Amino acid sequence: MYGSGGEVSSVACPGWLMTAVAPWGENAEDAYDQGLVELGLGDSRLIEMKGAMLPLGFGAVPPRPLPMGSLVECHLSTAYAWNGSTACAGVAWAACVTPEGDSCAVVATISTDLDYEETSLLLRRHLQRKLASRDLEVLSFDVAVDEVTAASEHHGVAMAALILPNSLSLGARTGTGPVRGALTRKATESAQKRVDVKAPAAPALRPGGRKNNTDFSL
Repeated sequence: MYGSGGEVSSVACPGWLMTAVAPWGENAEDAYDQGLVELGLGDSRLIEMKGAMLPLGFGAVPPRPLPMGSLVECHLSTAYAWNGSTACAGVAWAACVTPEGDSCAVVATISTDLDYEETSLLLRRHLQRKLASRDLEVLSFDVAVDEVTAASEHHGVAMAALILPNSLSLGARTGTGPVRGALTRKATESAQKRVDVKAPAAPALRPGGRKNNTDFSL
């Protein structure tokens, strides 16, 4: 679900869904690396994000190749399999609006050892719960799920990712939005600062006045 070509340049934070499988890994790390290459992220520097909310201004665009060395924000789901077993990974996003009329977007990920259909249903349910807990109305959404069956005596991986290539750039127009008063606790009043009373100063001695011969030796 993508906007038209003319809308891509106007999207403040573009992103797209991708899935990939790698069933022939010699180990889990090898399968993971093969999966990144299949996702188009093999030459990128990844920052894996957690949390439900996407940057403000998110918009879905068609996938495009990334330059080598790109710093990419990625909501990634990875499911591992071994020696003929099956695993599924999925990711979904939803463009929403709050009751106050503010636009936002939410992401959900999942990894299971179930089949494609069951994983897709669980992912949609997971996304619905995130939306319900934040009282958000859905405007549009998209889901991507993939399934892998590992080869005999090999490791396999299924990967699903929401790739946001520009969200970490210094000039990105992805600021924060207003604080939703209904969902935050009211701050308590700060305690009154304590005013400490200083001890009275010792009387000043006049020049030539009498001094006390106090001995401080032990």
